[in-house]
Amino acid sequence: MGVCLRYARSRDEAVEILNDGFFKIMTNLDKYNPGLSFKGWLRRIMTNASIDHFRRNEKHYDNVDISYVKNEHLSAEVLSSLSEEVILKAIQELPPSYRMVFNLYCLEGYKHAEIAQKLNISEGTSKSNLNTARVKLKKALGQEFDYDSGNVEQNG
Repeated sequence: MGVCLRYARSRDEAVEILNDGFFKIMTNLDKYNPGLSFKGWLRRIMTNASIDHFRRNEKHYDNVDISYVKNEHLSAEVLSSLSEEVILKAIQELPPSYRMVFNLYCLEGYKHAEIAQKLNISEGTSKSNLNTARVKLKKALGQEFDYDSGNVEQNG
């Protein structure tokens, strides 16, 4: 579920992806190689189920070009005090194309060429989407904190 949550906009969408992934697991269990990590195999299937979900629903997503976003800088102190829940929420709020590239590159370790091939986009688009996702995440995570008089206090 953790993998699916990173790729989904909401918990309901993550459950849908999870169900698709488990269907793939059950129908392809004979393809599992016992010499490999079962957890890694499951993770790969859930990642691929997330990619498939994105491809099926891509036409429903509205992408906004935010090439004019200002690059915000967050201190190490701010980043270290963020909770997993806050970070996950920020990732889920990214537009789908940015969220997908961010997850595949930063969390799954794919190269831009692999991402481009999987998502049917150019490598340049993959790199641009990653950069934009990072900028948006910095901005979103920075808004979780107040910077009054040099003190860092978490909102909420």
